Amino acid sequence: MNWMARTTALLLGAALLLGAPAPVLARQAAVPVAAPAHAPPLPLLWKVSGAQGSALYLLGSFHLLTPQDYPLSVDVDTAFDASRRLLFELSPEEMQAPELAARMLRAAVRADGRQLKDDLDAGTWQRLQAYAGANGLPLEKLAGLKPWFVGLSISLAQMQRQGLDAQAGLDRHLMARAADAGKPAEGLESAAAQIAMLDGMDAEEQRQLLREALEQVDKGDEQSRRLHDAWRRGDDVTLWRDMAAQMRQDYPGLYRRINVERNDAWLAPLRQRLQAGQGTTLVVVGALHLLGEDGVVEKLRAEGYEVERICSACAPAGKANGRNP
Repeated sequence: MNWMARTTALLLGAALLLGAPAPVLARQAAVPVAAPAHAPPLPLLWKVSGAQGSALYLLGSFHLLTPQDYPLSVDVDTAFDASRRLLFELSPEEMQAPELAARMLRAAVRADGRQLKDDLDAGTWQRLQAYAGANGLPLEKLAGLKPWFVGLSISLAQMQRQGLDAQAGLDRHLMARAADAGKPAEGLESAAAQIAMLDGMDAEEQRQLLREALEQVDKGDEQSRRLHDAWRRGDDVTLWRDMAAQMRQDYPGLYRRINVERNDAWLAPLRQRLQAGQGTTLVVVGALHLLGEDGVVEKLRAEGYEVERICSACAPAGKANGRNP
């Protein structure tokens, strides 16, 4: 799986991105989805036990899903029912704020007097021109934007063509359930922090993001389908390998900023909820943040907490081990 697919999967952890493409890129009609699945997705779900009965359920999300990905497994329903509160990457208030996409778009607008074309090599510019022409997108709408925003918008539009929809994403689904159940829900980070993380990419990282986004359009939906299918299977090995392992090797700086630094920042509020008297909390974050040695699961395990994978429909070996690759 190429760098663009891995990077998009990582950046989909920045929940605010999901509302961003609409102001710039016209949404394309969704491709009809396949026949509904007969079994619920196998969850990427872990339970972390804390002091005197306090606990965390850590649930790996896929931020764009289809209606056919519901209902959820009984394990997720049990974790939700057992939890007195929920934690997401962004709070529901920020996630649903009408001005969120506009704030992100403001960060993406150039303030240095340069144009998008000035940052790109001739081949990438020509491919962008071809993409814009094929999708009825006036290039003048992109001229004053930074490459990271254009690249991610193109990639998300491609996933939406597959029928994946942010409005059907696991985060939004569970936010709505929490509101209906009267359960408080908070965020692990702010929208401002997520915007700063995205806008903090250096010039070469931004160019690479856009260049491979355009290449991904030519390859169709195979890679995003593979990620979605792996999430449905609860396949942490494939998700880790295809979303992060090679990127960590090839682009360590970007990987650290997008994944490791955010995971580390989340540990303190998670520890707080593992203290005595805190009850049970359901934590819903992008799946990658839970996987691998840099993931929250292994970081909490390394600190001495008891951690177990929860998946009643998984193979016995996976249930017994529960560790990441």
